[in-house]
Amino acid sequence: MRAVVFLFLMLLSAPAVAQVRSDAGLQAWIVEFRPKAIAAGITADVFDRAMADVRYAPKVVERDRNQAEFTKTIWDYLGTAVSDLRVMNGKAALKRQRTALDAIEARYGVPAEIITAIWGLESAYGTFRGSDPILSSMASLAYDARRGEFFEAQVIAALRILQSGDTALANLKGSWAGAMGHTQFMPGSFIDHAVDWDGDGRRDIWDDDPRDALASAAAYLQANGWIAWQPWGVEVRLPEGFDYLLANRDVRKPVSDWQKIGVRTADGRLFPDPTPASILLPAGAQGAAFMIFENFRVLETYNTADAYVIAVGHLADRIAGAAPLKGGWPLADRALTRPERIELQERLTAQGFDTQKIDAKIGPLTINAVRRWQLSQGLLPDGYASPGLLELLRSAG
Repeated sequence: MRAVVFLFLMLLSAPAVAQVRSDAGLQAWIVEFRPKAIAAGITADVFDRAMADVRYAPKVVERDRNQAEFTKTIWDYLGTAVSDLRVMNGKAALKRQRTALDAIEARYGVPAEIITAIWGLESAYGTFRGSDPILSSMASLAYDARRGEFFEAQVIAALRILQSGDTALANLKGSWAGAMGHTQFMPGSFIDHAVDWDGDGRRDIWDDDPRDALASAAAYLQANGWIAWQPWGVEVRLPEGFDYLLANRDVRKPVSDWQKIGVRTADGRLFPDPTPASILLPAGAQGAAFMIFENFRVLETYNTADAYVIAVGHLADRIAGAAPLKGGWPLADRALTRPERIELQERLTAQGFDTQKIDAKIGPLTINAVRRWQLSQGLLPDGYASPGLLELLRSAG
């Protein structure tokens, strides 16, 4: 009896076993999903032909469930994303597509260098476009049900791509996560924003000719609010005695007002301008500082990570001939691990500085909580969530 009770208690304390998924289960899901796709406008023959060879992709599901956490510091990330080789290749890619990119810029208002930089970061200028079958990946993730509604929509979007004739089933490939072509569009983004730039009747972002993909990226940014002739951002130098509470995404001032309090570009130039801007410190007071504009937010719609947006903007600037960043970085620091980021949020909240979410994401809510805690401790309120700050939190708590 004691053994039975012990076994019962062990079962209660054991983690829940994940539901077993299989190709047979996926095939049953496809049968159940068919009426929904047809109701969404997919013809029966397109559905049946496209889904006939779809197979369960366990490695895709596993990668989605256990995506590697981002553990690079911003300076390490930028070192790869904006390497001398990527800059050199970007200049060559821009030169090859100069005529098309100039025309795309004229049409959509997005600089040729910005589109080239996205191209470089998303597929290394078309050299790594992905080879996973999109429908198998999206159907497997929809069947997995963790984010079922989102991926069901992507399956229907992929079927619409085939039904429209934009590409053939054999070409419908991309990354394991569903991003496709030179500029890595998800199927839903393709439906909403892809364009036929070369006029051949197809929106072909997979072809060796990148023009449709480049124009589609520009159309996407325009649709999300890109402001022509406005920069994404600029590296700046902050004055001595700068109030670091002003380095907040919610604090927007005309450039001319920032100038009045001593903010200058990194090379010391003045730039009177009424355009609203904010100050961003991705590595706190010891790292490079940026003045960011509305187009920074627009680039975030492509990828929400500040490091990605800065990489796109800086790579575009370098392709255009700008020098490397002038500001330094706290090179002795490392990136916080996911458990450390959660611990930081929990300790801040426990000490009365609510981060509002315990999600391991060091976004504006956590940064503002860090600032408030720093102020309470008489520290410089730069909002930088570093390993050193976590140690101070541990000591205080």
